[in-house]
Amino acid sequence: MEGKGDSGSVSAEFATVIPAVILVLAACLAGLQLSSQQLQLQQVATMEARSVARGEPVGEAAVLVPGATLRVEHRGELVCVIASVASSKTSGLIAAFPVSAWSCAFDGGR
Repeated sequence: MEGKGDSGSVSAEFATVIPAVILVLAACLAGLQLSSQQLQLQQVATMEARSVARGEPVGEAAVLVPGATLRVEHRGELVCVIASVASSKTSGLIAAFPVSAWSCAFDGGR
């Protein structure tokens, strides 16, 4: 048999759990957004490496990720493109994580 003093304890426990659940959900959504941006950058780096290896100009695929910077490096018979974004699309804590991706393609024997 419960005493009359225990009736508010469930409400207090619920009130402390809700902010923790919201914080975990926000962290999961932020991670999902960062991984989505990582995949977009990987696609841009791959497309740019292939186009540079064919002799086309750099930067046409960079429009897929606004604010992306591309760096081209020649490594022997490979041409590599590093795509990076200084901050993500959102602000706050998530903007502190830089996102980058790189890809290489055969340079066609140049």
